[in-house]
Amino acid sequence: MPVKEAAEIEIIRLMKAGRGAYTSGQSLSSSLGISRTAVWKHIKTLKKMGFQIEASPSKGYRLTGELPFNGVEVASSLSTKFVGKNIFFYPRIDSTNIKAFELGRSGEGEGTAVIAEAQDKGKGRVGRVWESPAGLNLYTSIILRPPVAPQFAHNLTFVLAVAAAEAVGLFVKQRPTVKWPNDVLVNGRKLAGILLEMDSEPDRVHFVVAGIGVNINIRREMFPPYIKNTATSIAEERGEEAGRAEFARSLYSSIELWYKIYLDKGFLPILEAWKGYFDAEGKEVRVSSFNRAITGVCCGVDADGALLVKLSSGKVERVVSGDVETGKT
Repeated sequence: MPVKEAAEIEIIRLMKAGRGAYTSGQSLSSSLGISRTAVWKHIKTLKKMGFQIEASPSKGYRLTGELPFNGVEVASSLSTKFVGKNIFFYPRIDSTNIKAFELGRSGEGEGTAVIAEAQDKGKGRVGRVWESPAGLNLYTSIILRPPVAPQFAHNLTFVLAVAAAEAVGLFVKQRPTVKWPNDVLVNGRKLAGILLEMDSEPDRVHFVVAGIGVNINIRREMFPPYIKNTATSIAEERGEEAGRAEFARSLYSSIELWYKIYLDKGFLPILEAWKGYFDAEGKEVRVSSFNRAITGVCCGVDADGALLVKLSSGKVERVVSGDVETGKT
């Protein structure tokens, strides 16, 4: 079920503010403007969601134990103005992008987020599957409604890449890098992937769904054989697990920040920030696109974000889509 329970979110927020002390039922009742009986009903709902709440007739309520991973927990400490303010959380779903696309078409507002504990049909770029086991990672999609023409919507790929790299950088010691156009790597291994899908008319964008998968607590031995040598996770890179709700909040904050910069100042500052994470310039690359592949030296990107590859003939080819493999310097 989607998370729209403002009362539950506020109760958790108030109990967190108590820093382990009891929060009285009367205090919760007054703050929310509801009866103490209604407070108790919300507490029961929160317990079913996995929150460990200790109740004392004379003292009130307090949080104990480890906090669960769900939409209420993410929202209860979220500081954004619109990204993630409306969260639809699902224990299991086919794909967060599919659900977000449905919600976008039904009129859900900008910044609405979908989170899944597990996905059965997680989507990656170029028709790939994004492995989505339960209890380990973050699978989320955000609805954006940028006032831009469809031909400029690809700029959001770079917005999301910068935001994701920035969020990952808060959780690992190594500086993340980006693989053109939007994979996030640490130590040369993929840690996060981004898939954008758009609903538009020839002259306007209705909305864009930004799907992001982040490997957080999955360990290397858990990866399927075909990605075991090319994937990594935050837990692998830092040597310990990370809080998934905490990461989701950091990601949503970064997305909101860089999206607002893009809307206010255009693509140039986004591209400059993206270049700060890009390390393939000067390296040999192989770019596969449809039934064609080229090999050459990466010369960076142009003002539109297209990849520039210098072929052995000396010609510089401009690549607007494709799958990139980086070779030696």
